[in-house]
Amino acid sequence: MRKETLGTILAVITALISGLAIPVNKIFVIDLDSTVFTAVRSLFIGIIFFILISFQSKSKQKNFKKIPWKYLLAIAIIGGSFAFLMFFTGLSLTTAGRGAFLHKTLPLYITVFAFIFLKEKVSQKQAFALLIMLIGTILIYSTTINPSEFWLNPSLGDLLVIGATILWAIENTIARKAMINGESNFVVSFSRMFIGAIILFAFVIIQNKVGLLLVLTVQQIINLTISIAILFGYIYFWYWSIKLINVSKASTILLLAPVISLIIASIVFNEPAPLLQLIGSALILIGAYFVVKIKSEFLTGV
Repeated sequence: MRKETLGTILAVITALISGLAIPVNKIFVIDLDSTVFTAVRSLFIGIIFFILISFQSKSKQKNFKKIPWKYLLAIAIIGGSFAFLMFFTGLSLTTAGRGAFLHKTLPLYITVFAFIFLKEKVSQKQAFALLIMLIGTILIYSTTINPSEFWLNPSLGDLLVIGATILWAIENTIARKAMINGESNFVVSFSRMFIGAIILFAFVIIQNKVGLLLVLTVQQIINLTISIAILFGYIYFWYWSIKLINVSKASTILLLAPVISLIIASIVFNEPAPLLQLIGSALILIGAYFVVKIKSEFLTGV
């Protein structure tokens, strides 16, 4: 299978997982402290990727020496800790549908950063498709909602989600740079999650929340396990995809995810799905259709 085709398929799979993840995690984060929830998930995902790296190292002699550690530390600090903390705190305050669509403004920031720092080529077709999808996102975002039991402070929650999304755009650009320079996607994933988990557990200690780890119920442990499995799938397929294709293209394909999140959230949380949201969802699907046919290119010919 051609690298471009495989990378595109992996990005679509990531979008499907992402669409499921946000409403599912919305359920779990309500029942758990967001900092503890994020730290525990990150630690276990980091351990899983360390095991994968160990097998990879034995078979292909790969290690952590491909790029300077400053890249891996930046990925962990920006994307693996602060962004996760902001996002899940925001998600606990706003609706799953809004959180999903605000998170999927990610391609806008990534495309700008990738164009400036990675010299990725942005074709007119891709720019047009991205514009269509962003219009769809704006239409959904323009729908106001009142606070409720499951979305206590939508305005603050929305702001935190947007801030986390910008941080993830920066982190994804650095990750793509690391992989262009020859680093393994497993190493990048491990750095993001394991080192990020260490930072998150520091927040747990500072906030005096260690005791919450000792009183987890069986149901909370099950919820964490499900969330860990979903997050592993997302990270595994995402970093594999941006190793093969432009990060700006892959991130635009992710705009399929909020359509899935919107449908699930409407059923599970009885969240409103007015006409503007439905129109916006249709525009996102149209834009994604054009994006999947675009070939990844660099201005520098990389």
